[in-house]
Amino acid sequence: MTTPDDREDKPASERSLPSWAAFASMGLTLAVCVAGGLLLGLWADSAAGTSPLFLFLGLVAGCVVAAFALISLVRRNL
Repeated sequence: MTTPDDREDKPASERSLPSWAAFASMGLTLAVCVAGGLLLGLWADSAAGTSPLFLFLGLVAGCVVAAFALISLVRRNL
């Protein structure tokens, strides 16, 4: 775990991504997590024969995973 003092010792180029890349990775992470949850939900619905149940569960799971991933990215890049 890094402390704030560790971050100040490193130059900005070693510490984090450039700002445009950090924002791009956050957006891509959000899109991939939510789309992955939706696709897995659709696949599970077709395999189990249920219509919207696993789609909604996949959407919720994708959003939860996306939230945790975004929190991790924000903490790393601040």
